[in-house]
Amino acid sequence: MKITGVEATPLKTRSVVVQISTDEGISGIGECTPMNLEVLAHFVNTVLQPLLIGEDPLDVDKLWNAMLLRTYKLGPHGVQPGAMVGVGIALWDILGKVTGLPIYTLLGGSYRDRIKMYCSIGGGAPMTPDEMVSKVDDALNAGFRAIKIRMDWGPHRRDSDPAKDMAMFTAVRKFVGDDIPLSFDANNGYSVSTAIRQGCQFEAMNIYHFEEPVAQYDYTGIKQVADALDVPVSAGEHEYTRWQFRDLIAQANPDILQPDVVKCGGITEMRKIAVLSDTFSKDFVPHQTQSTIGTAASLHVVASIQTAN
Repeated sequence: MKITGVEATPLKTRSVVVQISTDEGISGIGECTPMNLEVLAHFVNTVLQPLLIGEDPLDVDKLWNAMLLRTYKLGPHGVQPGAMVGVGIALWDILGKVTGLPIYTLLGGSYRDRIKMYCSIGGGAPMTPDEMVSKVDDALNAGFRAIKIRMDWGPHRRDSDPAKDMAMFTAVRKFVGDDIPLSFDANNGYSVSTAIRQGCQFEAMNIYHFEEPVAQYDYTGIKQVADALDVPVSAGEHEYTRWQFRDLIAQANPDILQPDVVKCGGITEMRKIAVLSDTFSKDFVPHQTQSTIGTAASLHVVASIQTAN
């Protein structure tokens, strides 16, 4: 079997879908990270496509390394791994169709047939606490039994309004009660001292995890926060390869790792990051930005990992 076509198409739904065609009529589909759609599609169609035409689509790991190492001067952050994701997921799709097996079986088998998913509710920065509570109520009515609220501050708006953030978390915790796991995502928006102060208050309200409290590139700051708190601190959605996760673990030492399958090089690389997570006894709680192909890919990986949460 040979690859005859690779095409990436940006969609109005903030997604880039990749389709791989073969000479045996079997095709696969994948999805890229939703960042910089036109750039990602161009990267797939002009940089990755020539490396793939004529190759065997079942050589999933070999082709992943070819894409990484032969375009290394264009990475390793952002566009390069984000584009590779769409190709990689499509290759796994082809492998599943050829073998007639689900991806989780090809990854070693399933440890679970049910996965608890939390509802991530963003846009908290301009909301009032009551508005956030209303959105949380909608999520509970939709069937979710775990919630994360996001402020979407970003490192460029550091410590914008921590008092309001705390009021919002307090209101949501009061509304959902103690039995619903509730997490808070600062979206990299706090200084170290503010993150520690906020985290101590979150701890008193039984927070499930405290996500990206400080800037994603500030490994020293993440470690200071994680060391100071009993609250589980998570990071990783901005990391793209196993080597970056190695450094994140060694230098920042968060409690929870959160790779995103449509960012971190796809199924192939996410599985290797999961091995790192298990080796260093870290909780593995994947991040996910895409509700269709990306979520399906993430679920297969999570099902195949013994220690995933």
